[in-house]
Amino acid sequence: MRAVQTVLGPVAPAELGPTDAHEHLFLRTPALPGEAFTELEPMVAEASAVRAAGARTVADLTPIGCGRDPRRLRQLAQRTGLHVIAATGFHRDAHYPAGHWVHTEPEEVLAELLVADLLDGMDERDWHGPRPRPGPARAGVVKLGASYQTLTASERRRLAAGALAAVRTGAPVVVHCELGTMGPELLDLLAEHGVPPDRVALAHLDHNPDPGLHAELAERGAFLMYDGAGKVKYHPDSLLIELIVRMAEGGRAGSLLLGGDVARRGNLRAYGGGPGMAHLFAVLVPRLRKALGAELVERLVVANPARAFAFEPPGPAGTADG
Repeated sequence: MRAVQTVLGPVAPAELGPTDAHEHLFLRTPALPGEAFTELEPMVAEASAVRAAGARTVADLTPIGCGRDPRRLRQLAQRTGLHVIAATGFHRDAHYPAGHWVHTEPEEVLAELLVADLLDGMDERDWHGPRPRPGPARAGVVKLGASYQTLTASERRRLAAGALAAVRTGAPVVVHCELGTMGPELLDLLAEHGVPPDRVALAHLDHNPDPGLHAELAERGAFLMYDGAGKVKYHPDSLLIELIVRMAEGGRAGSLLLGGDVARRGNLRAYGGGPGMAHLFAVLVPRLRKALGAELVERLVVANPARAFAFEPPGPAGTADG
């Protein structure tokens, strides 16, 4: 039976409702010094604004070692009424210092850690030692990462481990594509390890707004995540709207996911910054309704995420019960 795993338990895909497909509710990484946000109360306020703007589900794509907090994610979901999908997995090298265990552990060890996060509950620690008990919440997606225009040997090993965990559990996969690069290569690598493109979402593709490339990736079956709403340092929302319109006109609306990816303290309203996590649903979605109509926007924010984040029953070699 297909279901979406949230931090409060599995839900039917149809129950997700309007979904912000890429956010970070708690974050701490050496790649973004001075931009950490780890406190519960400010994020309850920020997430409440997201719900008030119309979202019912948020995918928190913070992987291992980047400040994820499964216990606080549960508390936030309980207090806001949002469905929260949490991630396991590993980011690109920039988020881990030299000597970090993610660079040295064998692929199988890394895969076992991810499977445990998906089936037993996420470890609250940022290390991989024995777990004294199941974690407080299960992960619902495998998040992986690649560098700009390349994959390091360490990233390749972590991608292989993530693919192995996804195959064993039926979990969906999201991959960070730095500045929208490496999409075809990532789909090839994951497919080699048993994950078909239709189980993969490629993040940040709007940072490389190439409709021809995006059409090719969609033709292979991948989900394309446009998650730069409100980030005018990359592009104005008008460019994002034009890109979505062009993809929809080409029959590719069923491949698109929308997110905000507000990954810096200075971008959160709760800390005095902007555009804020609510921007996607408060500003961009109404503009898209005017450009595309309510029915098509419903597909982008409701139907597509329901497919993208649902688990598939694993094959005979998998370790999950289905």
